[in-house]
Amino acid sequence: MLLLNGLTPMPWWLAGAAIGLITLVLLWTTGRRLGISGGYENLCALVSDQPYFRRPALVGPGSWRLPFLAGLLLGGLLSALLGGGWHPTWALGLWDRSLGAGPWVKSLWMFAGGLLVGIGTRIAGGCTSGHGIFGVAHLEKASWLATLSFLASGMLTTFVVHRLIP
Repeated sequence: MLLLNGLTPMPWWLAGAAIGLITLVLLWTTGRRLGISGGYENLCALVSDQPYFRRPALVGPGSWRLPFLAGLLLGGLLSALLGGGWHPTWALGLWDRSLGAGPWVKSLWMFAGGLLVGIGTRIAGGCTSGHGIFGVAHLEKASWLATLSFLASGMLTTFVVHRLIP
């Protein structure tokens, strides 16, 4: 409710069907898998001359993720504007009540978390959206294992932060 500014959320079944439809349309029209982490490589390809970032999967027709990432940002902005606006805050609710720290500690914590997510994404060969939405739907064993690992790690982290740390 906090993020929706009092708006009624979209029903879960409708959102799930929309995500499924988007994945199928992407697969049928481009033969590509839906995932977000590959888009980071496309962004790096815009500014790096390294051979890794010059491969066909990232440049030319392989750069389809850039408009996709822009659409995610614009969709978030549109949602915020239609929902009553976005108001940046350092208040992190339960996290603040559990750990209570200032902006510098929160920034370092979020940076470290993002770094660990990035490392995990590389180790798992994809992100939660790629594995959890696309790979699981296609019954890929690696995606099932990765998604179960993501969920278990999230539950363990939540337990540690909110139950074991006073």
